[in-house]
Amino acid sequence: METKKIFFRECHLAGRQYYSVNEIWSKLSIGTKLIMERDYENRYDPAAVMVKYVDEESGEAYKLGYIPKSDNDGISQLLEMGWGSAFECLISRLSPTETYEQQIHLTISVVRKE
Repeated sequence: METKKIFFRECHLAGRQYYSVNEIWSKLSIGTKLIMERDYENRYDPAAVMVKYVDEESGEAYKLGYIPKSDNDGISQLLEMGWGSAFECLISRLSPTETYEQQIHLTISVVRKE
C-alpha cells in the first residue's frame, strides 16, 4: 500500500490571542484543514509562517496565528521554494479552556505528490 502522507511536525498555534479566532471558533474542529503561508513582512520573525482558515461557504480567509518560531525554519524554507502544496496542516486539538498557546494544536504532514 502506498503511503499518501507522512507526519512532519506537531505544534501549537502561536499568537492566536492577537487574531479574531473567537469569531469563527464554531467553524473549527479537529481535522479542519488550514493553510500555511510565508509572512515576509513579519518584523518579529524573518521566517514567519502564517496559518489561515478559509471558510468554504464564503471563501473568506481568516488569519489564526503562526507556526511557532521554534518550529518554522524548515517549513518556511520549503514554502519559499514553492512547495506549499506538499504540506497538509490540520487541527489536531481544540481546547477552548486552555491558555491561548494551548488552545489550538496542529499536525503538519507531507503529502505524496500525485
